[in-house]
Amino acid sequence: MNKEGRESTTMECTTAQNPRGMVTLSPRDFSRLKGFIYTECGINITDAKRTMLETRLQKRLTKLDFSSFSQYCDYLFSPRGLEEELTDMIDQVTTNKTDFFREPGHFAYLTQKVLPEISRIKRTVAVWSAGCSSGEEPYTLAMVLQEFGCNFIILATDISTRVLGRAELAIYDDEQVGPIPDPLKKKYLLKSKDPAKSLYRVIPELRERVRFRRLNFMDGDFGFREPMDVIFCRNVIIYFDKPTQERLLNKFCSHLSPKGYIFMGHSETLLGMDVPLTPVAPTVYRKAL
Repeated sequence: MNKEGRESTTMECTTAQNPRGMVTLSPRDFSRLKGFIYTECGINITDAKRTMLETRLQKRLTKLDFSSFSQYCDYLFSPRGLEEELTDMIDQVTTNKTDFFREPGHFAYLTQKVLPEISRIKRTVAVWSAGCSSGEEPYTLAMVLQEFGCNFIILATDISTRVLGRAELAIYDDEQVGPIPDPLKKKYLLKSKDPAKSLYRVIPELRERVRFRRLNFMDGDFGFREPMDVIFCRNVIIYFDKPTQERLLNKFCSHLSPKGYIFMGHSETLLGMDVPLTPVAPTVYRKAL
């Protein structure tokens, strides 16, 4: 087959459409993208998630007026694409599911065990919400810490600039604030004056206590000046493979105070990992000395 024939065949493959009318992600381009995402973000896109990746990146192809994933990959991997497109691509492929007071047992343990212990020896409790998504977790932490009555700072990070923007706005609808106990709603949320909108905003006094920052766990240095007393990293490491999970947890521990605590999601486990953490409650771990 001549050169022109090969190029024509490739273009027909990469611009083919699936039954939903979307451009099809070829095996070659899927392999290129999943390898790139793993290297840049540590996220493990398995073969079973090919359709998910194809669907989520359709918006970027449309936005950039590309007719194939091959074109998109060539652009993304170029110096210009790395500068202009990388953040938008990450925003599309990351999952951001969160709720206020999710896994409430964690906040009960924090209030009953962790905070009394730390506040006896430290004037300010430093808490990190790693993978904070749209802000429900760090604002829950702010409510809990404020109710306990200790001085605190909260750092909230995520790889997605899109959800960080929503988190900084701190505006939520009726359904989103549903899990918040009524006394805390009245105390820490401001209801929209527009009766047609069932929207709430976290009060300024709490918003000021939470610092949001974009952070990629694959970055060599997180840039923390002081160690954290408590890290909430729940339902985050499930998106990484086992070796990456172990490296990340050891990295988190390097930023954790002696005898500090890490709270993880109930679907996550440290089984088989070499990390300096000791279980003290269901999915709650303490840094070993």
